[in-house]
Amino acid sequence: MGEDSTNLKALVTGGGGFLGKAIVEQLLERQWEVRSLSRGDYPDLRAMGVETLRGDIADARIVSEAVKGCDIVFHVAAKAGVWGKYEDYYRPNVMGTENILDACRIHNVERLVYTSSPSVVYGDEPLRGVDESVDYPDTYLTAYPETKAIAEKKVVKANCKVLKTVSLRPHLIWGPGDNHLVPRIVDRARRGKLRKVGDGKAVVDSVYIDDAARAHLLAADALEGDAAAGKVYFITQGEPMAVGELIDRIIDSAGLEPVDATVPAKIAYGMGWLLETVYRLLRKKEEPLMTRFVAKQLSTDHYFDISAARQDLDYQPTWTIDEGMNELGEWIRAELL
Repeated sequence: MGEDSTNLKALVTGGGGFLGKAIVEQLLERQWEVRSLSRGDYPDLRAMGVETLRGDIADARIVSEAVKGCDIVFHVAAKAGVWGKYEDYYRPNVMGTENILDACRIHNVERLVYTSSPSVVYGDEPLRGVDESVDYPDTYLTAYPETKAIAEKKVVKANCKVLKTVSLRPHLIWGPGDNHLVPRIVDRARRGKLRKVGDGKAVVDSVYIDDAARAHLLAADALEGDAAAGKVYFITQGEPMAVGELIDRIIDSAGLEPVDATVPAKIAYGMGWLLETVYRLLRKKEEPLMTRFVAKQLSTDHYFDISAARQDLDYQPTWTIDEGMNELGEWIRAELL
């Protein structure tokens, strides 16, 4: 395959999302035929020449229709978040993945690239430079990583000679076009509502959007052989940094002042527990200002060894965080301010 491959047809689930759209754009650069399955309507994808289907990945019929005729599937769609009912995450994340696997088998798709998450191995303990041998935790603080872990295990188990699978764990994706992380940070900073949890020195990994997307194409290439089949890979920029510094860099890109206000980590965790309890009792659907998962993520180390991705996928980050922040700043000033 590789960059010159043409006449291949790929399905990207969640093709209208932040990561999905970046994958679509890179596939189009390779002159692939691309189909997208998303819950929403994305006229911009159609304008790019993408065949768009609209539906729920938990609907086996629409998934089968989307997979039919494709050479490879990039399963990116998922329900992400830190709050909500377990069932609301299980349906898209687990049932949706089961539908994708079934459809790939029915329609003789030979390669599946699955977008997982490093949070599948995060309980509440620090993860310092760990590789893919680290175990899944016994318990999870929220439904998203738990359901993604179930799905990842199913994808790994499904790998065989007729359907090769690979799972990627990109961590903290950011960059132009972000519709989740960056807008929330910038909005809270502008309103004076942003606080650092702990001393802000917890070391975390992140990955720039273009490199996160490119890793998926490299994984697809690698599945032409057997080295990556049935495996999982952490995907990051290879530049771990203090979470406080990363937040400040994003805020600085927006031309805003750094955040000085802090909340002790134990108080933030306790606040998260209390808010979760109250929100459940009151059956509130909106996300609490703080949760236990967020408190832990912002106050404990979690960075990863990407040696396996470098070796098996030939993955090398092509952007530095400095370069990515320059691009992000231009986008923020044009789109968010």
